Amino acid sequence: MYKLVVIDLDGTMLNSYGVVTNKTKEVIKKVEEQGIEVVIASGRPIDSIKEIAKEIESKNYFIAGNGAIIYDIKNDEIIYEKTLSKEKVLEIIKICEENSISYNIYTENEILATSLKYNVLYYHKENLKKEESKKTKINLVKNMYDYVKNKEDARFLKITICDENKTVFNSIIRKVKEIRDIEVLEISHMSRKTIKQGTEEFEISYYYTEISTGDVDKWNAIEFLMEKLKVKKEEIMAIGDNLNDKKMIENAGLGVAMGQSTPVILKLADEVTSSNDEEGISEILQKYYKNINF
Repeated sequence: MYKLVVIDLDGTMLNSYGVVTNKTKEVIKKVEEQGIEVVIASGRPIDSIKEIAKEIESKNYFIAGNGAIIYDIKNDEIIYEKTLSKEKVLEIIKICEENSISYNIYTENEILATSLKYNVLYYHKENLKKEESKKTKINLVKNMYDYVKNKEDARFLKITICDENKTVFNSIIRKVKEIRDIEVLEISHMSRKTIKQGTEEFEISYYYTEISTGDVDKWNAIEFLMEKLKVKKEEIMAIGDNLNDKKMIENAGLGVAMGQSTPVILKLADEVTSSNDEEGISEILQKYYKNINF
């Protein structure tokens, strides 16, 4: 029996419209009624995850910023954090600005961006369909370096760097990797997101990486929860679709890939379920947890 189920959000629990379907919500609730802990593990900021956690009735913990933070829902507090220092953030901003490349910064509550492009455009379009309390907060900043330099008491979870040109993107990554004590997610493929608005669909494609402080990963955060919840790694099911889910899928007792996952994830997973638009989460949970009927 898997006592802890850890689920990624984008491309996993959320469908292409950026929502959790009613069936998925009901299946998760029925799993939780069996005494199973269901934990969201996402790259999103805290406030962007809170409402989704409430929707699925996850009452105890969730992981934000790809493992930079563990949030205690019941006590409304951060219980674990490994965040980027302001000095590292400013160093990365300087490289991006000098090379005119798109980037955004995730704090515990919002995404700081200089323009609505790439992944921020995706969140913006998603926000248009959501009520205010469920929106991902996007803060458009003109002079990012000065803004961050003067910002007090912020936690910097991660920085995302994006570009459509692979040559330009790779040259920036080489420069960023020269910075010590940071983690740079190795992604060689192009990210493709489908934005659905009404009857229209359009695709945004770009190369990207995610930068965090050293030793930050969803699995490292899960290991902290394992101690707290007295759960063994073989009692964990981890479900995801992308490279920031790699370590947790490799290490969990059961690593599950969504049907549309990037090839690396499909190859290393113990099991592959249907895509995020085909009720993949419901399918895998109904397989391993019985007496879930509709």
